[in-house]
Amino acid sequence: MNPKVLEVKNNQAFQWSDCPIYDIDEFRQLVITALRETDAHVSAFFCVPFRDGKFQLFCIINNKAHGFISVLTTIVEKEYESLTPGLSQLQLFEREIYETHFLTPLGHPWLKPVRTQFPENKSVYENRKETHFFRLEGEEVHEVAVGPVHAGVIEPGHFRFQCHGETVYHLEISLGFQHRGMERVIRQGPDNKTIHYIETIAGDSTVGHTEAYCNVLEALCDCEVPKSALRFRAIASELERLANHIGDLGALAGDVGFLPTQNYCGRIRGDVLNLTAALCGNRFGRGYIIPGGVRFPVPKRIGPELKKIRKDFKNAIDLLFNSPSVLARFEKTGIVSAALAREIGLVGVAARASGSEQDIRIQHPYGGYVDEKISLCTYHTGDCYARAFVRLKEAEESFAFIQRQLDAIDTELCSIAVGPPLPGRMVISLTEGFRGEICHVAAAGESSHFRFYKITDPSFHNWFGLATALCDQQISDFPLCNKSFNLSYCGHDL
Repeated sequence: MNPKVLEVKNNQAFQWSDCPIYDIDEFRQLVITALRETDAHVSAFFCVPFRDGKFQLFCIINNKAHGFISVLTTIVEKEYESLTPGLSQLQLFEREIYETHFLTPLGHPWLKPVRTQFPENKSVYENRKETHFFRLEGEEVHEVAVGPVHAGVIEPGHFRFQCHGETVYHLEISLGFQHRGMERVIRQGPDNKTIHYIETIAGDSTVGHTEAYCNVLEALCDCEVPKSALRFRAIASELERLANHIGDLGALAGDVGFLPTQNYCGRIRGDVLNLTAALCGNRFGRGYIIPGGVRFPVPKRIGPELKKIRKDFKNAIDLLFNSPSVLARFEKTGIVSAALAREIGLVGVAARASGSEQDIRIQHPYGGYVDEKISLCTYHTGDCYARAFVRLKEAEESFAFIQRQLDAIDTELCSIAVGPPLPGRMVISLTEGFRGEICHVAAAGESSHFRFYKITDPSFHNWFGLATALCDQQISDFPLCNKSFNLSYCGHDL
């Protein structure tokens, strides 16, 4: 722990004025030291208008080994020396800051748009007639462009492969087609509409994002949610994790042509979604979590139904992991080494599959995870097999965790009233979505609105990980690698 740095706990409110402001050189050194010398990663890096045309840069660092979050700030004007050349995991954050605030990171190696077609400030790129892509030159080198429009019902995203024969030497991913200006509209809250925007940040992570938002409001207004409601939230969160992990394992089976598990998991995922619908009437959990608690208690009847689902899931997954033809396709495909995963700041399943021991539920416990612990699930090979295996172990842990939570519920108190945010307060809320770390950072202004609200979805950290996983792979392995990460377009684009 560094006595010079403001260190807070997850969901701990503190005064905005408590943030020490460093000069830019000291700020840079503190960030570099924190990320190079400790087991930490950047949860968010952003800026907000300060005064007199200046900006305040914030770096939120997850010190997962020590259970605290570091808050580093500095004041800059029109430009600053880029941190990306020494810290690769900041490259996308700095591009976003440049795009939204005209703040130039001098020396950034590849200052491309984050939101390719719809940047917040289009004038930043007004002199560009086209989007530039990295190109590999040489005889028999060819380029394969995929998207942004894809077959079937899928969100838009563009993938540019540089290949020699069937081997991919470089993959560049351009997103931004789903940009909706989500943070801008959320800053106008909190009001009755805000939570509905939050629920649509990434539809398959409704519970993860909504719980982070509610944690923010509850910390800013200093209210204490009933323990029973926290347990209900944890159950909803694990149901969301189960539905997505089961669906992903089925889709991975489909990508290697193993239809029995694909078909079984498609049906089983639907069964889990129906359990979520039993909580609130919506299969994705919309309308269930509210500031101060939840709308309804969890019906105990989901326990016996969950046991049946667990048995069916085991049968389907045993088929998958006991099939040599499946394992031959999963193993040594799309490898991301532990060192590379740490360097580029991977989170969630992708990070744990490369041996990183990180899970917000364990290192920064919140809600129902404070009293009822959950086990960390990791693997070490960093390939498609590892990402599938981590999902399997996490699904098994979720089944057991939900049952323990159901057994521990002794009251059906659902919620309490939540007042307005207290001016001058700031809070960082981390939750563990099924993809990984979700980060919401907010501060309350003097009025009833947010002074700022910053959201980082796990996909924002992990899309570059997919690009690195394709290096030296066959281009035919792309669908399998892509599904093994299963990242969100809209969660990245906001």
